[in-house]
Amino acid sequence: MAFAAFATAEAQAEAPKRRSRIALFLLLPGILYLILFFLTPLISLLLTSLQAPAEFGDIGVYDYAFNWQNYVDVVQQYLPHIARSFGYALAATVFALLFSYPLAYFIGVKARRWPLLQSLMLVLVIAPFFISFLLRTLAWKQLLSDESFIITSLKALSLMAPDAHFTGTPFAVIFGLTYNFIPFMTLPLYTTLERLDTRYLEAGSDLYAGPFAVFRKITIPLSMPGIVAGTLLTFIPAAGDYVNASRDFLGGPDTQMMGNVIEANFLVLLNYPAAAALSIILMAAILVLVGIYVKRSGTEDLL
Repeated sequence: MAFAAFATAEAQAEAPKRRSRIALFLLLPGILYLILFFLTPLISLLLTSLQAPAEFGDIGVYDYAFNWQNYVDVVQQYLPHIARSFGYALAATVFALLFSYPLAYFIGVKARRWPLLQSLMLVLVIAPFFISFLLRTLAWKQLLSDESFIITSLKALSLMAPDAHFTGTPFAVIFGLTYNFIPFMTLPLYTTLERLDTRYLEAGSDLYAGPFAVFRKITIPLSMPGIVAGTLLTFIPAAGDYVNASRDFLGGPDTQMMGNVIEANFLVLLNYPAAAALSIILMAAILVLVGIYVKRSGTEDLL
């Protein structure tokens, strides 16, 4: 009897260890994937950012070193591009939020009584994903060119100066970023608002709160996870975008962002340490900004 009890206790003690080994075995493919495709390239990028030009080498030939001066040089040289990248990304995120929140609220809350309309609007939000990012941006370049119907009409109505241009300006880049990343903002907002219990809104109205007070004190706090997720999904890729600000699309010489500088250093100038250092700076800055934002918004569980 005592032996049976001891065996049972030992089996119960071994059960958590067995479950932990099974969990580790199931996590092993994901861990190997992260090591191979994230950690290894990140270490390689960090080592590249510290390289120094070879003493007797051609352009694009570098030796491994600990040349921290690369970071100082790229910050001094490309500080306007760094500030411009985060400024454009912030503006695009704000505009996307202002546009997407009413849209997501209508789809997730108001359109519940019309399932067919709700499904149709969701399809329209997702539809841009079926077209290439490049093609969508190139289409807007054609629509907003100086010879397009939109621009010529604005000039005919004296809403634009006759010699003014829209493409190649910061407004065009911010417009392109906002348009391309609106689905990334709308879908997380819809996911949160679709689960919103409208009885809270009715209770606020029953307690004599006005529509604005109900929206500010009930709707926004309950939808905060969607707001945080949507802004992160918009701001992070927008800060590193290099398509919209490119001269071949909506940008111009004075609208270049960090992505364009990284591309030029890596593919044209063959300055791999500068490109790698800018990439590390971009990633580190985004991590810091995202951490501060999530901390202040009270949604640390999203990290």
